[in-house]
Amino acid sequence: MRLVTRGDLDGLTASVLISKMEQVDEILLVHPQDITDKKIEIKTGDILANLPFDRRASLWFDHHAHTVMPEGPYQGAYAVAPSVARVIYNYYASDRLKCFEHLVTETDRFDSADLTQEDITNPQDVILLGFLIDPRTGMGGNFRELFNSLVERLSMREAKDVLKDQDLRQQTEELRRDDQMFRDFLLAHSQVYDKVVVTDCRDVENAPVGNRFLVYATFPDCNVSLRIQWGPGKKLVALNIGHSIFDRSCTVDVGEICRKYGGGGHRGAGGCVLRPMAANLAIKIVTQMLRKS
Repeated sequence: MRLVTRGDLDGLTASVLISKMEQVDEILLVHPQDITDKKIEIKTGDILANLPFDRRASLWFDHHAHTVMPEGPYQGAYAVAPSVARVIYNYYASDRLKCFEHLVTETDRFDSADLTQEDITNPQDVILLGFLIDPRTGMGGNFRELFNSLVERLSMREAKDVLKDQDLRQQTEELRRDDQMFRDFLLAHSQVYDKVVVTDCRDVENAPVGNRFLVYATFPDCNVSLRIQWGPGKKLVALNIGHSIFDRSCTVDVGEICRKYGGGGHRGAGGCVLRPMAANLAIKIVTQMLRKS
């Protein structure tokens, strides 16, 4: 069987669980939009996890609240849950998976952003592993090879022990160094408007990347963030908006704002792209919308 999933912590934990219960011969990492746009050929025998439904798949697992449900019966499980790993764990309800309860619980926390300040500034155990393989942290190396290796390692050892492996110790050092550089960058390139923190990356070539939640730990009095950066080739300006995971008092529907500018998302996070000539005015309008929250 081929398992098709996302390349993040939830996809990793899902892969560990499914590999214990099914004969998985290959793991394919894809973006959800690739399934929606039918860029990936799904075949009978495939298992889809944390991705949109495709009737050709033999098993399907998902946990998102806004999932488009299939018409008619299907094999697998769907439930609104903190992670798809939790849906899979409950679906099989097997004694063979009980040793992964901690991994699943921490994946729940990571995927639903149920994190503490300490989780952000000094991540450990499964949470650290989640940041190490987060595609948004910019970690180098052969990601698919690392992902497959981690599935094998986590199948036999706990995350805290896997993180002692030399390659992951080195990546952890790089992550912590990058996070410090990213925090310094945030402090230098962000402005606070009431409870909105706006980070403009357009005047910096190769802006540093780091923990995506670090902005909320750096600006704990803010309840929403707006990040501005150039798209590929500086042909478009990209906006990314998100509610703080610590101060959850923001009432603005981020997805609705982004849809007005041709983008999308959900209530707590979203993004859109703008033409450069119209970007500054749109940014002012969006900032004002967020301040009204």
